[in-house]
Amino acid sequence: MWSLARRPRWIAALVLCLAIAAAFAGLGQWQLSNGLDRGVPVDPRAESIVPLEELAGPQQPLTTESAGRLVSFDGAALVPDDYVVLEGRLHEGDAGFWLVGHLVEETAEGEGASLAVALGWAPTEKAVASAIRELDDGPQNWSGRYYPTESPQEDDFENGAMNSMSTASLVNLWTEPPNGVYAGYLVTDDAAPGLTAIDAPAPSTEVSVNWLNVFYAIEWAVFAFFAVFLWFRLVRDAWEREQEEAEERAQEAAMPERVN
Repeated sequence: MWSLARRPRWIAALVLCLAIAAAFAGLGQWQLSNGLDRGVPVDPRAESIVPLEELAGPQQPLTTESAGRLVSFDGAALVPDDYVVLEGRLHEGDAGFWLVGHLVEETAEGEGASLAVALGWAPTEKAVASAIRELDDGPQNWSGRYYPTESPQEDDFENGAMNSMSTASLVNLWTEPPNGVYAGYLVTDDAAPGLTAIDAPAPSTEVSVNWLNVFYAIEWAVFAFFAVFLWFRLVRDAWEREQEEAEERAQEAAMPERVN
């Protein structure tokens, strides 16, 4: 059988089957990599507060290095009329409301860049309204965790509700056009008076598994094995046919001798 497999026809078929198997193996590797969602490794030294301007800048995309970092934003003031209430925000499993503010840097030249800030959580909208009256709109030093903006697609536009912490959406609601905007938003360490501090964990370092993708990866591995097995089976079938034909020819050649 192996002498048959070394014929040019079957060598070419083997190369083709191996190419197909390699393609299937590549697809399996891709599915497996998608099935394993690895958290971002966090250096323990990164859990120290650094000035936001050292990690990010206004009108610049948010990088993986800055996402989830503890930062400070000094000398910034809240714009009094730019408060937004987000609905459906969870805190320890309970749905409630976030109070979101608009921070503006105070510079020697005047107003600087803007940063959206989540000031705290409350179970009722009335509690959020009461907290707004207690806020200090003077320049302060702020600190907290810097997060990537959320997608505005999560908002319930039909019912006029705003649910997502989307910087792009907030800019359209602010009273004055900002002089540059940071791509992410800040969750403050200390909640505003009357509000509960928002849970702001560090980026996850755990590995989660999407079993559907893993199952697909196994399927591609089976297909790759089957491509090689198919070649082996075809060679074996061809060899068995040749053996049967050889036996038939031998029997036909022996028949005249028996008659004589």
